[in-house]
Amino acid sequence: MADEDVAPQRQFQIVRNGDSTPANIDWSQGVETVQKGIADALNARNVAFLLGAGCSSLRVDGEERGISTMQPLAEIFCNTTTQALAAAQQRAEDEDLLGEGSTDVLPVEPPDWLLTKEEVAILQEAGVELEDEYARNLERLMEVLHSLRFVSQRSAKSSHWARAKDLTEVINKVQAFLWERCTDGAFAQGDTSVRDLYEKFYRKLVLRDRSLPRPWVFTTNYDLFNETAMDRLGIPYANGFSGIIERRFNPSTFRYALAEQLDLSNRKWSAVDAFVYLCKLHGSISWTEDDHGLFPIREKWPADGSAKMMIFPTPAKQNSSLGSPYADLFREFQSRIVREQSVLVTSGYGFGDEHLNNIIYQALTIPTFRLIIFASPDAPGEIAKLRALGDPRIWIIGGDGPEPGTRAHYFDTMVDRFMPQRPSERIDDAVRKVMKELAPDKDDTE
Repeated sequence: MADEDVAPQRQFQIVRNGDSTPANIDWSQGVETVQKGIADALNARNVAFLLGAGCSSLRVDGEERGISTMQPLAEIFCNTTTQALAAAQQRAEDEDLLGEGSTDVLPVEPPDWLLTKEEVAILQEAGVELEDEYARNLERLMEVLHSLRFVSQRSAKSSHWARAKDLTEVINKVQAFLWERCTDGAFAQGDTSVRDLYEKFYRKLVLRDRSLPRPWVFTTNYDLFNETAMDRLGIPYANGFSGIIERRFNPSTFRYALAEQLDLSNRKWSAVDAFVYLCKLHGSISWTEDDHGLFPIREKWPADGSAKMMIFPTPAKQNSSLGSPYADLFREFQSRIVREQSVLVTSGYGFGDEHLNNIIYQALTIPTFRLIIFASPDAPGEIAKLRALGDPRIWIIGGDGPEPGTRAHYFDTMVDRFMPQRPSERIDDAVRKVMKELAPDKDDTE
């Protein structure tokens, strides 16, 4: 076969050893070396992961199986509104031409979060066009909505107060849209692709030496993929809540550890291997608030849409993080990663949250701190600034994945290819097979 007929080897990129220029590494040759380096990092005394929105997004054959990131969500929200308004306009024109009784051009019932013509007009009057940058970034839309409402609420003109109420309704609709996307999708209709990926992640994460502190997982996501995966695996975890019937947020639970008693007479204890600390920095769809004194934050499932504790992407996010329970959660994040011999691994996180970035930058002042970023090495913004530092403690891994259509920095590739393989994984597979194949069949017992 001629040389020009040989398909080029797929490569991923990595920034390490203080080089600001990414190195290209063949998937067929260099992945074991990188995997070993990550395995060494994960054997550090204090290990933490920061999982962003990209971890809950998984596209298979062009279809989203999880929860889209902010740009696709913005496109869906803005495009659905503009298309519905265009359809309504066309219907009105048809009625003028054909008279009353013309058919409705909207084939399905519009969603509750769809903006009305009047609400879009209010935005246009303020200079907000849904076809502009807001159709690419839902976070920007939320920022401008909150800013406009802030000004209207504090205006001396009573006419502006009515606008503030209208803007509140628009904000509520954006939040309702986000709620719907976090609770409904292929994952809610029986597709287990994302859940299986999280299960694989936790199976690889929990097997640390008993002498080392248990790992921490911090996430900005509102969904319940983390909790569901650990529940299905039988992995106990501390998420800041205590209780059985009424689970309420109590930050002291982060001080607890899980141990097994080895000798009743001598009170000897040993830490349980599989235990994780889970910290949801921006809240959860299962959180709600009531008037229960010192512990008003309650974990409630199934979620009923009344949860008000999620921090939506708004300019008030940094201010919101100062109140309980978020002050406690961010304090845990800072406390864990600024310790000696700490490693933080980020995945699905684009460094778009200033309050988190500041804590990470503080940690970089600790000589023994290491930062492993799964992101495109040529990404702009904060990642570009980190790459330009030439800091040997910072690794950035991304680029092309091992197969066409995959990316090295996506969560599934990180879990499958870069997280260290554990010898016990074959045993885990065997146990799952026993549970599946040897479990009594309901039909046989009837």
